[in-house]
Amino acid sequence: MRILTFSILKNCKQKLSLYKLYKNLSLDVTQARVQPVAEKLPGNTSYIEILPSWKPNEEPELRTTVLQHMRILPNFVSEDEETALLAEVEPVLKRMRYEFDHWDNAIEGFRETERGKWNTQNEAILSRMKEVGFAPHTELLPYVHVLDLAASGHIKPHVDAVRFCGDTIAGLCLASSAIMRLAHEKKPHLALDALLERRCLYIMSGVARYDFSHEVLGGERSMWRGEKLPRKRRIAFICREQPRPEHRQ
Repeated sequence: MRILTFSILKNCKQKLSLYKLYKNLSLDVTQARVQPVAEKLPGNTSYIEILPSWKPNEEPELRTTVLQHMRILPNFVSEDEETALLAEVEPVLKRMRYEFDHWDNAIEGFRETERGKWNTQNEAILSRMKEVGFAPHTELLPYVHVLDLAASGHIKPHVDAVRFCGDTIAGLCLASSAIMRLAHEKKPHLALDALLERRCLYIMSGVARYDFSHEVLGGERSMWRGEKLPRKRRIAFICREQPRPEHRQ
């Protein structure tokens, strides 16, 4: 009887601890509109480098905010999961040619497609990505955007248009690591580099998307902390939040 009582108490304590953890990790939907990033897992700031042009005593609050709104979670998927995701889209991508004239002149050397249905294994991976990347009950665009960037390609500096997607985007960086540079729109010397390591999840929201431009560096500009980072073909799986009603076309 004493053993049974102890077991019940132990289970109750475990459930209480799990409830407290869940409660702390949950994000109120209303608050998410102000800070749209789902704060379930903290980003690893060691993958972000503030450039020397941004002096330590200049705009410290902005620095803190952009680091909160540009989050990187390394090794989010395993090698096997990466292989499974790429295997499902590769037959489609192989039938396409790399393009060098994007409709808004933002990308050079790319192929892209969208997909709404996935095999069971990949659906589970993408569901995990959405759960971590977005606040609960967030309405997402129905298709995952797959962007295949050639080794010689790059994404030019741009600020995301609010009419195409909402506050938050989450992306898996597969096949190759890459450097993403963010620069403040009005004060471009306020800039930072983010190392999007292969198989990481990156989550961008708020200030990082609308007050800063972002680009994926190519060629000789692909540097991390003073050393060249050779970039190969890089494939991103990107999920986006629905545009706000007032911004929808």
